[in-house]
Amino acid sequence: MNWQVLSSQVENKGISLDPRTKIFLLITISILVVGGEGSGIMIVIKPLTALIPFLLLLLIGKWRQAICFTFLFLILSLCELLILPAMGKSGFLLLFFCGLFGRLLPGVVMGYYTVHTTTVSEFIAAMERMHITHKLIIPLAVLFRFFPTVMEEYRNIGDAMRMRGIRIGGRKTSKMLEYRFIPMMICSVKIGEELSAASLTRGLGAPVKRTNICQIGFHKFDVFMILYGSLMLVLNLLRAIGLF
Repeated sequence: MNWQVLSSQVENKGISLDPRTKIFLLITISILVVGGEGSGIMIVIKPLTALIPFLLLLLIGKWRQAICFTFLFLILSLCELLILPAMGKSGFLLLFFCGLFGRLLPGVVMGYYTVHTTTVSEFIAAMERMHITHKLIIPLAVLFRFFPTVMEEYRNIGDAMRMRGIRIGGRKTSKMLEYRFIPMMICSVKIGEELSAASLTRGLGAPVKRTNICQIGFHKFDVFMILYGSLMLVLNLLRAIGLF
């Protein structure tokens, strides 16, 4: 997985969505797939909603990830609906596993798509157009840059440990936790402080309105995806009030 996400070097390929559309779809998927029931019309709504992130991955050329995620989601869903009910109480743990990961997977995929195709500038511009306070924008901007930087440091520490012969199955396996996680803890604190200082240096905390060179806006595909997600929410609302 490419950890260069939410940075100025991200190049969107294929059809690009507005960051606000991505956030709306992420919330919609979380409501319908993660929190929805598994009976009635939800048997149709959940797969149609879960289809969104897999389709978006295909549109940006991530067809391998899309196929893998789709295959895994189908396996988990089929196990939950067809196989596990016939097992009775003996399949409780497997049912919990399939139900949990089957519900979380579409949201995780949508989150991956959102982070992978959105730069920091686009994210900040979208938040400002939604009139979100800077008290929330600054921590989120720092947070989204924090994890890629930490993963890069983790790989560097791993390379250093392998050069010293510290690996699972080696003679120094017992020192693996000490030599990996203590540097990671120190680097994490330092990275957080540096990113916070960099955000403030770039004027994110200034009382004046910032300008932004990135261009965001709604296009035809944004409208289509918003209407599609809204339709799923309306169907779920009608089901909740007993019309389905």
